[in-house]
Amino acid sequence: MSDKITFLGGVGTVTGSKYLVESHRRRILVDCGLFQGFKQLRNRNWKPLPIAPSDIDAVVLTHAHIDHSGYLPLLVREGFRGHIHATTPTRDLCNILLPDSGYLQEHEADLANREGFSRHHPALPLYTQDDAEACLKHFRTHGFGDQVDLGEGIGATFVEAGHILGAASVLLDTGNNRIAFSGDLGRYDNPIMHDPTPITDADYVLVESTYGNRRHENLDAEDILAEAITKTARRGGTVVIPSFAVGRAQSLLFHIQSLKEDGRIPDLPIFLDSPMAVSASNIYGKHPDDHRLIREKVERNARWGLSLQ
Repeated sequence: MSDKITFLGGVGTVTGSKYLVESHRRRILVDCGLFQGFKQLRNRNWKPLPIAPSDIDAVVLTHAHIDHSGYLPLLVREGFRGHIHATTPTRDLCNILLPDSGYLQEHEADLANREGFSRHHPALPLYTQDDAEACLKHFRTHGFGDQVDLGEGIGATFVEAGHILGAASVLLDTGNNRIAFSGDLGRYDNPIMHDPTPITDADYVLVESTYGNRRHENLDAEDILAEAITKTARRGGTVVIPSFAVGRAQSLLFHIQSLKEDGRIPDLPIFLDSPMAVSASNIYGKHPDDHRLIREKVERNARWGLSLQ
């Protein structure tokens, strides 16, 4: 029996990653992300999948970012009863991100009903915080290098991807083919995350390609930050940096503290105005072997969770 791969997301856009693999009477979903961005993309989250969630046997998750994990609460609510396989740090981050996503869905629906800007009466959330909490019970955790038995002789191996804490590439061995799913890949020589581990043997490779149409510029992030912060401080101003709560926020904290220690920027107070980012920073402390930060820096970053509200 041959293998079949169906792209249910991440095609024509860089969000909503979902890959359905059918092999040996098993249906495996690699990643289960929400579409994000423009409204026409977000509307795709409301369309039913071309396969009933109850017919999916297992989910294998590369990492916790919502464009790869955020559809899980809806998948479980609509009938999925299998296991969600992920690395332990990915599960820990999903414990934060998925309930928060459910809360935001409820908040947006409530706002639409109060202000009357939805065509639907009443406007309903895509899923709720309770739906997100329910899906977390389906998680089963694994380490990098562990082979996960998905039934019918199909195995999955998590390979370190270096993107965010717990991020993995997935090598799926069906017996017919070895299929590599890159997930989101980190850059080499990242001061926080380990380098991606190369996959050396695969019959097919599916690569996430957010930056596939251009090269990263050879710029020094600390040089750019130092110039912006110093210039603003001299004017008596405040630097406000919007960032993703998981991954980018921790990277910014590391670089800013390094600049302070080296005397390249003034000794200014740092405020991390995001409870989610604070919680994510604390998770780094639970998994010291999965990143390059020393414990003292993890604990210091977590102490920067001071709200401006």
